[in-house]
Amino acid sequence: MTTDTETEGALGGARHTRREATRNRVVASARELFETEGYDGTTIRAIARHAGVSVGSVFTTFASKGDILSQVMQDRLEPLYAELDRVMPHLRGSTPDRLRTMFAIHFSFEAQRLRLFLAHIAAAYDWTLSAAARPYGMTPRLQDIIRECLEKGVDEGDVDPAADHQDIIDLLMAAYAWTYRLVVRKNASADELIAVMDRQIGLVSEGFRPR
Repeated sequence: MTTDTETEGALGGARHTRREATRNRVVASARELFETEGYDGTTIRAIARHAGVSVGSVFTTFASKGDILSQVMQDRLEPLYAELDRVMPHLRGSTPDRLRTMFAIHFSFEAQRLRLFLAHIAAAYDWTLSAAARPYGMTPRLQDIIRECLEKGVDEGDVDPAADHQDIIDLLMAAYAWTYRLVVRKNASADELIAVMDRQIGLVSEGFRPR
């Protein structure tokens, strides 16, 4: 005989499964729309229609469009950051060379879905985002990877111990995002973006080398 508790548990499990299925459809649909329509061109209503769910169902799972994009990018970038966590401690060469390698890996990865990453950057300038959203620039994993690289540079003697690491991180991340303008203006390839970023890292590294 089935107890009330067992029945409630089964119903709760079914509701959770439906919510997860809805969430997955929303994220998959949003990923496609952000890549084809851009951040500004994608609406909650369009995401709901594409996912085959109601607008209310979208808002039951996510607070805003920015939150949906944050989840899309978190799901996409997690494997990249895991790979960087594995690779970075074993890279040889100077700090600028290690930074060049790290950003080259990023460019090669994002070249697979360039328009999606442009949407990620665009969301950074949406002043209506909730505090929970994580647009480009608000991704602690990327900042931590750069910071660890700089700290290793201090230990190895090619980064000035007095240099402000957060300032360096901000400059590098700004340069990285700004380089993507060349995709829009010149349809630049990943190799062309990497070459530009390599030069910019050289300029930034002049500011943090020991005097």
